Formats: sequence, C-alpha cells, structure tokens
Amino acid sequence: MAAPASPTPRRVALGVSLTAVAGGGAQARAGAAGHVVLLGDSIFDNKPYVAGGPDVVGHLRSRLPAGWRATLAAVGGSVTADVPRQLASIPAGATHLVISVGGNDAGRQEGVLANPARTVGEGLAQLASMADRFRQEYRAMLDRVLARRIPMALCTVYDPRFPDPQRRRLAVAGLTLFNDVIGREAFQRGLPLIDLRLVCNEDADFANAIEPSVQGGAKIAAAIARFAQEPEPRPHRSVVYGGSAG
Repeated sequence: MAAPASPTPRRVALGVSLTAVAGGGAQARAGAAGHVVLLGDSIFDNKPYVAGGPDVVGHLRSRLPAGWRATLAAVGGSVTADVPRQLASIPAGATHLVISVGGNDAGRQEGVLANPARTVGEGLAQLASMADRFRQEYRAMLDRVLARRIPMALCTVYDPRFPDPQRRRLAVAGLTLFNDVIGREAFQRGLPLIDLRLVCNEDADFANAIEPSVQGGAKIAAAIARFAQEPEPRPHRSVVYGGSAG
C-alpha cells in the first residue's frame, strides 16, 4: 500500500500567545533527533485491530527521520482522567507529546442521547451539562501534562463508522460537543491540533466502527510526523493538521 500524502497544516490566526512549552522542542526541530510519545486511548494503541499489520506507532517510526524515536504510552480503553497516569511512561528525553483521548468519555455518555426531554431546550441543557463535565476533566488533564513543559499536540475524536445510520448520525452530533472542548482548549492554549475527522475520512480508515485500520493508522502517523518536524511556530498562530495534500 502506498504511503498516504502528508496532511497539510492549516494556520489559524489567534489572539493568544503560544504556551511556553511550544518552544521547548527547538533543539529537536533544529536538527537533533527527536522522541515522540503518544498518550491517550486505542486510536493510538490499535495493535489488536490491525491483524498483524503495522499499528500507529509502527507507522510513525517508519515516517520519522533517522535517529528519531517513538514511544507508545497510550492504553486502549482509557478516558481523559487516565492520561495523567500515563505520564509515568514518558521516557527521559521526550521532545514531543501527542494526545488522543475523549472517544471513550463520549461513549460512556451515549445513553444520554436516549434520555427523555419535554422540549428541545431541555435536551440541549442535558447535553450542555455533559459537555461541561468533559471540559473540566479535559482541562485538568491538560494542566497535568503541560506541567511537563514538552511541546504537544492534541487530537480531535474522529467520526465513528457505526453500521446503523441513525446511531452514526447521533454519535457524530454528540461528538461535536466533545470536539468543541478539545478545539477550544487547543486554541486557547496555543497548541497544535490534529483534526482526525479530516485525517480519517474514508471507511477504509477503520478496522471496525471505532478503531483505526492499517490505512487509518498510516494517515494518523503522517499527521503526527508532520507536526513533530514542523519548524518553530510563529507567535499568535495555531496549526491545524487536517486533510492530505493534493
């Protein structure tokens, strides 16, 4: 299978300064070997779903320059509150962190979509409360990770591929709330964002309804490799990695 084209970064002007950790990878970006660590859930820890093919971290190792390393600290089934415990697996000398988490948080709340509501406003209030809880947990997690002062990127949650069209439609709508939290936190803190909804945009990118396939993992790894090798970011700019270059 041919390697997918590297996702094109989209630069978005923001009225905030880049977080202090954004410049911590200058040595790696200047030519020294880097070390990328993946945190989060089974979007990265997808080896059980690729039938012996390369997983995300395997693809990433093949895409990084000679001398660079990649470490998998993500654990399948993890939710946002689990990520701080994964920090113990970050090796000394790590130069870049990438976090992909939130899908399992959303999955645990899927039952909210079946709750009765007398009005549209009442239903929206239930969804807003769900989003508020996730925002608190995600912010607390980011505070813990940013304390390591290692350059990092965040990932959105991609659109699942449930066979039932109605379940898929509702899941995508519900995930919008979670992805809004992730995107806002990235932009407010001046962090790069990898939008997996745009990266994994084909059914063949999925091994099942919610896990990346070999093809999907290759596309995710391409986006991560592009982030890790970017030159020093300009102040007041955030970079969004989305679809493949044409």
